[in-house]
Amino acid sequence: MSLSLSQPSSSAMDRTHRLVPSPAGRIHLVEQGSGPLVLLVHGFPESWYSWRHQLPALAAAGYRAVAVDVRGYGRSSRPDDVAAYRMLELVEDNVAVVRALGEETAVIVGHDWGATIAAHSALIRPDVFPAAGLLAVPYTPPGGPRPSEVFATLGGEGGEGGGGGAGEGGEEFYVSYFQRPGRAEAEIEPDVRRWLAGFYAALSADTMPGPDAPDPHFVSGGGTLRDRFPAGRLPGWLDEAALDVYAGEFERTGLTGALNRYRNMDRDWADLARFNGAPLTGPTLFIGGALDASTTWLADAIAAFPETLPGLSASHLLDGCGHWVQQERPAEVNDLLTTWLAVVASPAATGVYGRA
Repeated sequence: MSLSLSQPSSSAMDRTHRLVPSPAGRIHLVEQGSGPLVLLVHGFPESWYSWRHQLPALAAAGYRAVAVDVRGYGRSSRPDDVAAYRMLELVEDNVAVVRALGEETAVIVGHDWGATIAAHSALIRPDVFPAAGLLAVPYTPPGGPRPSEVFATLGGEGGEGGGGGAGEGGEEFYVSYFQRPGRAEAEIEPDVRRWLAGFYAALSADTMPGPDAPDPHFVSGGGTLRDRFPAGRLPGWLDEAALDVYAGEFERTGLTGALNRYRNMDRDWADLARFNGAPLTGPTLFIGGALDASTTWLADAIAAFPETLPGLSASHLLDGCGHWVQQERPAEVNDLLTTWLAVVASPAATGVYGRA
């Protein structure tokens, strides 16, 4: 009997959890399957578990699928220094994982912040990451105005908490709201589970606020992000057991490591200046949700793909899909990923690994 790649039957018992050394100390990863290495990088606020539907599908298709906990998350190391979460450090973590697994190269696939980490891993270390799959967040080359200045203009001037934002009665963009250490933590950590449920629902196709509701990406003056989250219903892709997994990890670790990624955007802007305007020239794939703000706000970035992603194999916007692409639409994402990987990384094809 043949198995559909989008309906994997492999048991979670086939997964192997490992800790491997990295510049941060250690990276926790979950591995399934054998074959060419595919490294899966999650976003905020998630963990390796966001790839639970892809691990068995990629393994069934003949790949060594490895999902990591990014530095600051889960069982990976959580350095105290905010600057330890800059992009250059995260790229080196990914290189260390590939080396620790005894490999020279890997296709890297990321979602949300993981998409940006994946893109920069391929940009900075194309010798290790010759191909990149990007989910939800399109590639934009380094450069342009300083990020903190851009985000401040989205919500007004002089907001509480530093890093720009809204004045009294105005609105503050969530990235600005996240900048001051301890501020967002004070909102989230007293009830991690409820906050995560609301955040996931706010960006999911079937539970996101309507077009006339206040935008959940902004904070009202003196308010919190959760003030705008939908309440009382989980999105269809998230059951209570999955929410337990996410909440359990963040209740144990806190949110500081995850939030520190946002607190390094200006450092990244300076660190990556030598790559300003650089296209990502290797084979790439983009998959986004048509209802996701990441694709609607960054529509110009998607339109620029012929220049910024000259090796783009395909760009897909999934109708009726929100931000959590590989969890909202796992069957479609699995099929798109395995189809792309068959061209760029299959053991039976001459792809980025140079295998015949």
